[in-house]
Amino acid sequence: MILLKDSQISTQLLSRTSLVITMTIVLSQIRIVQMPQGGDVHIGAMIPLILLAYCYGWRITLVAGFICGVIGFMMKPYFFHPVQVLFDYPFPYMAIAVVGLFKRRIILGTIAAYILKFMFHFISGVAFFGSYAPEGTSPVVYSAIYNGSTAIPELIICCLILHFLPVRRISRAMMDESF
Repeated sequence: MILLKDSQISTQLLSRTSLVITMTIVLSQIRIVQMPQGGDVHIGAMIPLILLAYCYGWRITLVAGFICGVIGFMMKPYFFHPVQVLFDYPFPYMAIAVVGLFKRRIILGTIAAYILKFMFHFISGVAFFGSYAPEGTSPVVYSAIYNGSTAIPELIICCLILHFLPVRRISRAMMDESF
């Protein structure tokens, strides 16, 4: 067993986390909308991480989110500055761990996580991509509109999927130690 602060990670949890990471990366390849300077709208790409956070908490989801961000960068790298890479890749995935703080309120946790995810992209947009703003447009306004145009639809899609998913049944199955 591997120790993560006060939690123990069993081989079973490690393999489930690996599956969640894989599903997140695969789903992130399904794009509805692709923005010109990066950023996409996906069909529920964060659902596996959301379920991981809901079932197992925020700590393991931070680790899984970091790994997803690194893999995401390796698959579709856009490097401008080392801090930009953190704000555009690992940190937004890691933001999904916030769902783990909202036990029994998965939709509310998802909204909070997406607000944090948006904030990471927004800060990166203002700090590193403000020069893409049309002349006369504030980088703050440009970043808010640009990043909001992907974060809001993706949040709505995730919340709709979560609303119709049998979350409690999935949670029980994920937590079942006999598998």
